[in-house]
Amino acid sequence: MIAPEVAPADIMRAPHIPVLIDEVLAALNPKAGDLIVDATFGAGGYTRSILGTGATVHAFDRDPDAIAAGQVWGETCGKDPRLILHPRRFSELAEGLADAGIASVQGVVFDIGVSSMQLDQAARGFAFSSDGPLDMRMSQDGPTAADFLNEAAEEDIADVLYRYGEERQSRRIARAVVAARPLTTTGQFATVVRKALGYRPDIKGPKAQKDPATRSFQAVRIHVNGELDELVAGLAAAEKVLAPGGRIAVVSFHSLEDRIVKQFLREAAGAMPAGSRHMPQMAQKSVAVFEKPSAAIRPTAEEEARNPRARSATLRWAVRTAAPARAAAGRGVA
Repeated sequence: MIAPEVAPADIMRAPHIPVLIDEVLAALNPKAGDLIVDATFGAGGYTRSILGTGATVHAFDRDPDAIAAGQVWGETCGKDPRLILHPRRFSELAEGLADAGIASVQGVVFDIGVSSMQLDQAARGFAFSSDGPLDMRMSQDGPTAADFLNEAAEEDIADVLYRYGEERQSRRIARAVVAARPLTTTGQFATVVRKALGYRPDIKGPKAQKDPATRSFQAVRIHVNGELDELVAGLAAAEKVLAPGGRIAVVSFHSLEDRIVKQFLREAAGAMPAGSRHMPQMAQKSVAVFEKPSAAIRPTAEEEARNPRARSATLRWAVRTAAPARAAAGRGVA
């Protein structure tokens, strides 16, 4: 359901600056006639640029607001037949393409995490800059962040905050959350976190603290949406659908995501990293299904100045070989 105060057309008109767009296009190298998957359609930033090269885009998004906005955009652009929208999770991109009669594509791009339009809508509950319902669901179905925080055991809340937010004071915050129940708004949750950690927003200058609620919001959002499992499955799906010579490009925004992407690409290129709790090492070395991946690519100072949300972005990309996709690719998050 579209949030009542935000119409689909308004979402697509809202200011949106795709991160590392020049670098992503260089990595994908799309050409007229190519089939490219935008696995995280969002506000359509990457899709617009890819369509501009003459390629066809199969755009996936589990957020019904994004799909509805894309449909409105498509209507105003004359129903471009080169834009095909899929209201599905990107972990299902192989199935979605198969349903459309597509066996392989020349490129897949991921922009991992929450989108700008989701952050900017207070009613979605992803941010604490404006008070809103404690929701955080990308697909707008299933348990909300409020359901988790109000019903989960204290130990489980602490584990989520530590694992997905890398929050060292997770147990203290979890105790405070349980004591403050019920929580219904983003403002309430942010206040509980700040109070538990003794945050002083009045301290300015070099000693100013980053708002500690950021880590807790990230952790709960990742948990509610199963984002790391989704990322692992999405990377495996991209490996499956990319044609020889096809390219994968992944933009991530924090260390947990980037670690998964880096290890996936290294392993897929025939290297054997040590493994992690998110993606344990495979028992046997496999044939390289990707060429040696790129080094991490970060935004320039100029881009960071134009778009502060780009500051934590990292792009990694690689080229698909002709080797068959690995049956063991896409292991779940431990």
